[in-house]
Amino acid sequence: MTAIRLRALIAAPNPTVLAGCYDGVSARLVQQAGFQAAHMSGFAVAGSLLGKPDVGLLTMTEMADAASRLARVLSIPLLADADTGYGNALNVVRTVEAYIAAGVAGMHLEDQQMPKRCGHLAGKTVVSPDEMASKLRAAIDTRDDAGIDMVIIARTDARAEEGLGAALERARRYRDAGADMLFVEALQSPAEVEAVAETFRDTPLVFNASEARPPEFTLDQLAEMGFSVVLAPITTLLSATKAMQEGLTDLHEQGLHPDRLATMTSYDDFLHLVGIDEIDEQEQRYS
Repeated sequence: MTAIRLRALIAAPNPTVLAGCYDGVSARLVQQAGFQAAHMSGFAVAGSLLGKPDVGLLTMTEMADAASRLARVLSIPLLADADTGYGNALNVVRTVEAYIAAGVAGMHLEDQQMPKRCGHLAGKTVVSPDEMASKLRAAIDTRDDAGIDMVIIARTDARAEEGLGAALERARRYRDAGADMLFVEALQSPAEVEAVAETFRDTPLVFNASEARPPEFTLDQLAEMGFSVVLAPITTLLSATKAMQEGLTDLHEQGLHPDRLATMTSYDDFLHLVGIDEIDEQEQRYS
C-alpha cells in the first residue's frame, strides 16, 4: 500500500518533499511534522549507526535492517537508499528482496563502483552503463516477480567523472532499462539542473536538496522545471547533531542548572512522541 501512495505522490502536480530520517525518533518526528513521505540516506545511517562517513562501509543487511526499523515506525511511505545494490546483478536481486521484506515503498540504485562514496565527495568512480542497466533489470524483475509495486529509481553519479553529457546519456539508458524515476546526482550548476529537467520532461525526476551545499532553487522553481521528488536527506541528522553539541557543551561548561531544561524536549513530551500512550493502552488490554 505505501508503494501505491508513493506513486501517487510522484504523479502529483507539485513536487513532494521527502525529509530524511535514520532512526525511530527521527522517523516519528518527520511524520509528526506532516511530511507525506520519508527518505533514508546512506550518509545519515553511516553517520548515526557507525559514526563514520558515507564511504561504502555499510553492508546491505545493515541498511535493510535500518530501513525495516523505520518502516515499522512510519505509516507514510519510505524511500530508501540502496547504494550500488551491494554487488552485481545477483546481489541486487537479494537487495531488492530484503528491501521489500523491510517494507520500503521505493529505493534508489546508483552506478558507482564499490566501495561507493557520498555523492558530494570527490573520488567517485562509476561502472559501465551496461552493468548498471543489468542491475536495474534485475531489480525490476525481482520486484515484479514479488508482485510488489515498489518504485525503482536509477541514480547516476557520472557527472564528476565523465561530464554532464555522459551523465545524461546514462540516464537515458537507465530509463530505457525500465527505471521508474531518474536521479542525476551532484550537478555542478543551476544550468546543469535545468538541462536535466529539459532533457527528461517526460520522465519523473528526483532532485537532491542536500545540505551539503547551499540551496539553489525554491520548491516553486523545481515544480516549474518538472521535478517530482525533492530530497532533504540530512536535515534531521545535522539539526540533531547541532542541538546535541550545544547541549553537551552547556552541560560540560555550566554544569547542572535549571535553564538547561528549557533548551530540550521535555521528558513527558518525548515519552508521548515514542508512543507511551500506546504502550499503556496495550498493557491495560492484556493485563
